[in-house]
Amino acid sequence: MDPTLKLLAFLILALANIRPIKSDFSHCEKVVKNWAFSSLQQRVKEDKHTLRDLLFFLHVPRTGGRTYFHCFLKRLYANAQECPRSYDKLRFDPRKQECRLLTTHDDYSMMSKLPKEKTSVVTILRNPVDRIFSTYEFSIEVAARFLVHPNLTSATKMVGRLRPGATGVSTLDIWPWKYLVPWMREDLFARRDARKRMGSIDIKRNNPYNMEEMVMPLQEYINDPRAHELVHNGETFQVAGLTNNSYFAESHEVRCCVQKHKILGEHILEVAKKRLDDMLYVGLTEDHRESATMFANLVGAQVISQALTDNSSMESAANSKSGTEQQGSSHAESLPDNDDNQDSTSDHKADEIGSTKDLEEKKETMTVGKLMEAYEGCMSSLRKTQSRRRKSSLKRISPANFSKEDRSRVSEVVIQQIRSLNHLDLELYKYAQEIFAKQHKHVVEKLSSMEAESMFNNLGGITMWKFFSSAMCIVVLLALLFLFVNARRRMSKVKI
Repeated sequence: MDPTLKLLAFLILALANIRPIKSDFSHCEKVVKNWAFSSLQQRVKEDKHTLRDLLFFLHVPRTGGRTYFHCFLKRLYANAQECPRSYDKLRFDPRKQECRLLTTHDDYSMMSKLPKEKTSVVTILRNPVDRIFSTYEFSIEVAARFLVHPNLTSATKMVGRLRPGATGVSTLDIWPWKYLVPWMREDLFARRDARKRMGSIDIKRNNPYNMEEMVMPLQEYINDPRAHELVHNGETFQVAGLTNNSYFAESHEVRCCVQKHKILGEHILEVAKKRLDDMLYVGLTEDHRESATMFANLVGAQVISQALTDNSSMESAANSKSGTEQQGSSHAESLPDNDDNQDSTSDHKADEIGSTKDLEEKKETMTVGKLMEAYEGCMSSLRKTQSRRRKSSLKRISPANFSKEDRSRVSEVVIQQIRSLNHLDLELYKYAQEIFAKQHKHVVEKLSSMEAESMFNNLGGITMWKFFSSAMCIVVLLALLFLFVNARRRMSKVKI
């Protein structure tokens, strides 16, 4: 090609690459701002402290949400009250279900599928640096379970055979593990195969987060494009509703724009803060004990109260229906037949009533104190089980055995890089701490008010007027005593 033509072609390509950069930012700014503006316009009309008909537990990965689900929510809600599983974007519509509890790793965009005015949202956030460590460790822990297989092909085939007929929900079905675990699984097999080819090698044992012969080093993990897509600022994107698992049609474009242009992240952060403001409860993993106590008092107490109210309403409705049927049997006989739908509906209702009966009876005697006692026992048992499974899994990649002490050996350079990559999550976590403090104050004030009312109601059956009457008698007696003492003093002075 002629040199002049080559130069001309080069200039054309250069100009073509320069223009989109400027227009790309302008376009992205418009897209992100428009999305943020429309999201911020949504208002919560009712008191956010009041539990509504449906509780949506937005489970942010590696925040301790599994403990809340098994040790709190499974004790407060019957199986029949749980919404169908929504993992892996099953696209069900809970508005068509008679459910009261939805627990999922799906992001806030799930609210587009729910009746907003009847839904309360709760979540738990964690210090972003600790959450990155935990995400990295859990990805490797689950992937290491597959090392019992001779090779990656065998492990992949086994997963393919088990999943179609499996009951329940596998870790490999849940976001983001359905992406992170296969990635780590492939990496672990590649490193094991490399060790076999090299034969005997000397493995540095002082820092499991930088043990490249066994596992992917932490620094390599956090810099991988998959970590940028799924892990970094994960709390902010999940609360905003912008993960790659989002139900929002524009989520992919908005997320890509924010990842390209860091400055646009502030708009997403404002939306995430607004989401937290509107939630019934925001817990903190680090303040575990206080968070659990607050959840029991703020959420658990209302679920128990709601169940008792529902039972009372159902009993009243049943009594009313029974009386109506006895008085109006001739009208019932004149109704058109609809056996096809009626039978299936009545059977479904009977199953629901049967499955919830025992739980509802327990709720009648359930208190916040008993709920916390049950939670403590459940949590202890669950942690022991998780610890045993973790040890068994990590044995396969020994000596890469992660611990809190090992985290202290990670270089400050890597820690600062994690903080920089998760700048939005750090800001959101600070905001969550402020909300937590406000929630704590609200719960304390509510409990103080309830204690004062309880003390007043337990004054031995004294009615209001008797209480004031007794108080007045005491005042009169004190006044008479005061006059008597003064009179004695004056008499003493006269004698002198």
